[in-house]
Amino acid sequence: MSRHRKLSRRQLGLVILSLIAVSLGSVALFVHMSSTPPKESALMANFYEHRAVYEQLRDMLQADKNLLRVASWGVETTTSIGISKPPQGNFPPDRYGNYLELLRQVGAIGAFRGRGEPAESVSIIVWASGWAGNTRHVHICWLRQPPQT
Repeated sequence: MSRHRKLSRRQLGLVILSLIAVSLGSVALFVHMSSTPPKESALMANFYEHRAVYEQLRDMLQADKNLLRVASWGVETTTSIGISKPPQGNFPPDRYGNYLELLRQVGAIGAFRGRGEPAESVSIIVWASGWAGNTRHVHICWLRQPPQT
């Protein structure tokens, strides 16, 4: 004969509240950890380990004068309306594939180039956190002139 113990409403409520608390704590921990930017030492180590690839990306960004942004979600050019993913749009699919492979090698999210010729800056996006207007980014940048402080 098996003995089943029935939970009272109060005990059931405590179990449910405990599960909710653990779930919320897990989400808060995940958000905190994913919103913490990488340490500068880790960024520098990654840069020096993959310096040739970063420089290749920089050179490509400087050469592609009509490019504004490139990432896994697509490409934006000076003549495009919004972002398109090759082969759609006006950016060569092979060149897009080259960018994606190099970004993957350095663990980057995307890259962009400032307008103008020569571009004021080119950047490789290595970290981002947030959503919409509340997003923080970390970039590896090359500037034509030192930043003003």
